Formats: sequence, structure tokens, C-alpha cells
Amino acid sequence: MSDTSRRPRKPGKPYRRPKKDPVRVLAFEALRAVDERDAYANLVLPPLLRKAREQGDFDGRDAALATELVYGTLRRQGTYDAVIAACVDRPLREVDPPVLDVLSLGAHQLLGTRIPTHAAVSASVELARVVLGDGRAKFVNAVLRKVAQHDLDGWLAQVAPPYDDDPEDHLAVVHSHPRWVVSALWDSLGGGRAGIEELLAADNERPEVTLVARPGRATVEELLGEDAAEPGRWSPYAVRLTEGGEPGAVAAVREGRAGVQDEGSQLVALALANAPLDGRDEKWLDGCAGPGGKAALLAALAAERGATLLASEKQPHRAGLVAKALHGNPGPYQVIAADGTRPPWRPGSFDRVLVDVPCTGLGALRRRPEARWRRRPEDLDGFAPLQRGLLRTALESVRVGGVVGYATCSPHLAETRAVVADVLKQFPETELVDARPLLPGVPDLGDGPDVQLWPHVHGTDAMYLAVIRRVG
Repeated sequence: MSDTSRRPRKPGKPYRRPKKDPVRVLAFEALRAVDERDAYANLVLPPLLRKAREQGDFDGRDAALATELVYGTLRRQGTYDAVIAACVDRPLREVDPPVLDVLSLGAHQLLGTRIPTHAAVSASVELARVVLGDGRAKFVNAVLRKVAQHDLDGWLAQVAPPYDDDPEDHLAVVHSHPRWVVSALWDSLGGGRAGIEELLAADNERPEVTLVARPGRATVEELLGEDAAEPGRWSPYAVRLTEGGEPGAVAAVREGRAGVQDEGSQLVALALANAPLDGRDEKWLDGCAGPGGKAALLAALAAERGATLLASEKQPHRAGLVAKALHGNPGPYQVIAADGTRPPWRPGSFDRVLVDVPCTGLGALRRRPEARWRRRPEDLDGFAPLQRGLLRTALESVRVGGVVGYATCSPHLAETRAVVADVLKQFPETELVDARPLLPGVPDLGDGPDVQLWPHVHGTDAMYLAVIRRVG
């Protein structure tokens, strides 16, 4: 029998159990959920943070760091992929997704935060040991040490093609947007380098939390009593939490008397409510009401005038969210689950109709950064029939003299002006209303008659609105 088993072990470092960092483990879990389940970070992160707080693992600073790691990594994913690709010896598609998530988190700490280099590398390697094992942690260590050799500007000079050679690809890498999205946004803006660079940069900024004081249920003055709260820029019902405050800590939000709602969304509802009518003003319709933000504001405004709102939403679970948002409204309203393209109501039933149609969501990339990587140009073809069908039904549902608001949280011309132009060809007895006076005080609204809001100009999501009147 060999005596090799009795030989003394070679001296070396004793095995050390990896140290679990709750903040980075949570950030990794959130990124895995986004990748594996097509989840949205704004839905995945809050319950993870809440559980961590309940377990005593987190305080406020930990939650803020975890949030920054998740959203920062998702926003800059395209840039970090280009950098990481320059530091590995294989195509990125051959790197296991969990490993790539750890590398991306590390790249964000190195290139997008003030975390010291040694701390960013060591924390990422330790995370890799916990979630991937020692073998792949060595790979993470080697790659991140290469990433750490340059700052972000240094890397961009290497991995982004020169602007003069390929403007769209340059902007795609520098500002971390898919090339087709850069092209579409540029077309919507109407050209010029400065505007597109400002827009893409704004998409990568963390948006402020904006609240809406629902009329008859809460007041702006009440919300301004919160810490670090300031009035909104444009909506008379808006309040901004300027230091990233937690909406759930606001009593009016917890009680449903106020809500979280971007000012662009508020302005769309206000514009429809303020559009001039011929004749009565008694019945309003929100034809795509889920999840209920615009419907809650419209219902409150309707109640002030003695009008009623019918909020219709096709998906029953989203109709439930609408009902929750409208609960406690000071006036009468109704919520139904119905297909807006095959409605149960009679034609010409309403005085005001809003259809905020399903879309690619390219106007809300600040809030849902992962959407830019999921969407494909062919998605436009999937939405087009639904958007046109909903606008047709809206125009059939409004009486002569009434108004329709067509809204979408996308600036893509195929989802905005193209839809309106196509549908209005089938409805010659309509006219476009100049929507700009319906947003008083809001600057830079273009030539009209429709309105496109922009993150870099107005500080809102890129909401589009066309207001149409039935004249016959």
C-alpha cells in the first residue's frame, strides 16, 4: 500500500470561508431576477429591501447603496459590456450570465461610483466566492483588475468608435443605449448632436420621486410638509422628493390619498381635463386605465365638476389596481375589466376620453432601464395594431363636440404621430386641438398641435399627447 496518504500537506493559506456582504448579495439577486425572469427592477427590488430590513441586515444607507448598484448597473449595461468584452479572452455570450452579473456589478463600482478601487475589486471577488465559488472568483478577480486599469473616460476612448466614423454606434456605447433606440430617439428629436446627447444622458440619471396630491383627498401643502419635498415644476398637484425619499413613509401615499406619479403623466391627465368642449361635460372615460395613476387624477378632477369617470382596463388584475387607486375618490366612478378595442359601452357615450396606450416604454428608460435591452425594433409591429385599434374605439366612444386624448410613454414616431395620422384618415370629421395651451407654463413644446415631453428638457418621462375633437 502506498504511503502517499501519510505525506505531510504542502504549506499554504488555510481555507477562509467567504464573507457574505448583504448589500452586494441582494444587488446580485435583483440582477439575476431581471435576467432570468424578465422581471423589472422597480418591482423586484422593494420586496428584497423590505425583507432585508425586517431581518435586520440593512439600514437606510445600505438600501441606498443596493439601489444604486442595481439601477446603475442596468443603466450602464451596454457600456460595461463593451469594457468587459475588452478584458476577457472569449465572446461575452460564452460567459455564464451569473458571472457576467458579478462582473457588471464590479465594473459599475469601479467606473460609476466613488468606491475605492481596492474595495470595489475585493468586494466583488468576495461576492463571487459567495455566489459562484472560488474557481470563478479567480476569473472575476483577473477581469476586474484589468477593468481597474482605466477610468470610464479612458475606457470609452478605447471601446467606443469615433463619433465621426459612426455617430450612432459611438452614442450607443458612450451612453449605454441599443443602437436602434439611439436612432429612433434621434429621429424623434429632429436631428442635432447636442439634443440627443442630452437626452441619452438624462435617461441614465436617477429620476426624482414625484408625488401627486389627488384633489379632494390630499393637498400639495400636506405633501410639502415631508422632508426634502419641493413643489413640482409644472403640475399644480405635484410634489418632488428631492433626496430620493421613500414614498411609503408618506402617510397620504400609504392611505391612497396621494400617489407616485411622474409629472408627465399628470400633465396628460390635466390636459385632457382642461381641453375645451362643446356642450355637456358629465361622462369621462379612461380606456386604458391600468395601473390607475391617471385614472385616479381624472376621477378626482371629474368629481370637482360633478362628472363621473368610467375606468376600463382589459387585464383583471390591473383593473384591481385601478380600483385600489380610485378607492376613496370624492365623487362617483366605476371600474370595469373590458377590452378597449371591443367595448361594452355605446358609441358616442362620453364627453372626454383618454387612451394611454400600451407601448415600448422608451419614454421611461430612466425608471425602467432594463427595458432598453429587452425591446426590439420588431416590438413596434406588435403594438401598432393595438394602438390604432384603441384610438379608433376612443374616437367612436366620444360624442360630437367631445375630445379624445391619445397618449403614450414613448417618443418613437411609429407610436406617436404615425398612429394619429393613420387613424385620423379614417375619421375625417375630427380635428387636432392645439395641446400646448393645455399645459400652461410648460416651455419648449414645439410647433404643435401635439406635444412631446422630454426628460432632458422638462424633467419628465417622454410622454406624448395628441388631443382630438369630434366635429361631426
